[in-house]
Amino acid sequence: MVFCIKRIEDKQFSISVLRKRLLAVILAITFLFCFLVARFFYVQVLWQEELNYRALDQWTREIPIVAERGKITDRNGVVLADNRTAYTVFARSNAVSDKQATAEILGKTLGLDDASLYEKLTKKKASEVTMAKRVSKEKIQALSALSLDGVYYSRDNIRYYPKADALCQVLGFTSIDNTGTTGLEKYYEKYLSGKNGELLYETDLVGIDIEGSVATYLPAENGYTIELTIDYGIQEIVESALKKVMATSSPSSAECIVLDVNTFEILALANYPSYNLNEVPREDISALNKLSRNALVCDVYEPGSTFKVITSAINLEEYYQGNTRAYSPQYVFPSSRTRSVDGTTVKCWSNHANGKHCNQTLAEALNNSCNPCFTDMALSLGTDTFYKYLSAFGFGKKTGIDYGGEAYGLLLPQTAVRNCDLARIGFGQTIAVSGIQLACATASAINGGYYYSPRLVKRVYDDYGYIVEQAKNETKNRTVSEKTSTTLAEMLEGVVRDGSGKKAYIEGYRIGGKTGVFGFTCANFTI
Repeated sequence: MVFCIKRIEDKQFSISVLRKRLLAVILAITFLFCFLVARFFYVQVLWQEELNYRALDQWTREIPIVAERGKITDRNGVVLADNRTAYTVFARSNAVSDKQATAEILGKTLGLDDASLYEKLTKKKASEVTMAKRVSKEKIQALSALSLDGVYYSRDNIRYYPKADALCQVLGFTSIDNTGTTGLEKYYEKYLSGKNGELLYETDLVGIDIEGSVATYLPAENGYTIELTIDYGIQEIVESALKKVMATSSPSSAECIVLDVNTFEILALANYPSYNLNEVPREDISALNKLSRNALVCDVYEPGSTFKVITSAINLEEYYQGNTRAYSPQYVFPSSRTRSVDGTTVKCWSNHANGKHCNQTLAEALNNSCNPCFTDMALSLGTDTFYKYLSAFGFGKKTGIDYGGEAYGLLLPQTAVRNCDLARIGFGQTIAVSGIQLACATASAINGGYYYSPRLVKRVYDDYGYIVEQAKNETKNRTVSEKTSTTLAEMLEGVVRDGSGKKAYIEGYRIGGKTGVFGFTCANFTI
């Protein structure tokens, strides 16, 4: 009886083990089947395009069809960056019967060193080699008449700038491969570059054309057109004025930016010295870096007295908000000759001889650009209040302009600011700003307090007029109130009409501005 029970238990154990083994085998087969299905799916579907390309590449030779780089125009359609046709010469070394003779003929026809061409033809690592780039149409016509075996060519593009040095630091330039290197050419490369096509010919295993083969044409996709916010008419005037300044005053550099205060669209932007974009000095890297640098966006400087516009705006806004530490427009600042702050003496540029302008209102302080008055405002408001507005006006951070390499500016950490530092910031020292930062802050101070991101590009569209990207005019933040802007605008008009900016006055126009050691900030309010 015991023996029977043991036999039954052994049999049940064997069946259990068998079931487990059978389940393991089924799971293994199922896993293998799923893996094979997944692999087939990956190869047949997901990997299909690449495998087709590899197969095509093995039994065809390609003549590239270069996409036309997108044009760059001003807001009125004036072409600022265009293309000219050139050609690139290729050779498939396996198809060249007499490499030495071919190299000599190519060298003579193209005006190149035949020894270097022969070296290219005898390289074994590449079946197809580029013999020459940017070849003229006349040379290509001469080459076509020779019908050299294994030698062919394709159309290429050379970037061409119809206005030569106009807007050179903004537009930037391309490399020899027509890729954006600096400026907007680089920033908007993804839109301008386009996508190259190909003309495919069937060949045998060593790359020789198969007789009677049919060519396959894969069209190129041209780059998009970039329409700038720039008005070339205004740009011409600006550049002409800067050239005159350079000729008459011999400064180390001169810059100007024209900004629409209601949209922050940049209507003109120029830096001098400049250079011809069609003759980029690529051999002299130091000179090229200096000439191609967009100083208004990428460099910083102490704004000096032009910053007093911002200090005035902060003071007026706090006054209208009821801050008793702010000064009213009617307040008369006493004894404007000097101030002493932490042992540092702040002087007015004028000695106020005979008591002239010794006591003055805010408007008069702007007219006369008197440092002690702005020292009073900054110290009275305090570091916390002043820095709150500096942030709102965009100092110490990027404006968001659509251009690479924008500077942040230099702003002392708030916790490190002493009274003497705050006093100097009030009249534009101990702070460094970029030209675009100051232009945007000033525009915001007189346009009702609206701060936008400045723009160089208005829209991007294709050959059929379809708009790919449209610039949006969205308010980033508010800086001051309408009342503050109105009051400040009237005061800045006085600077041009009666004060230090009289040379900018034009009869029949309402122009406001503020002079400084390094420049002049100006706004045309109405016509």
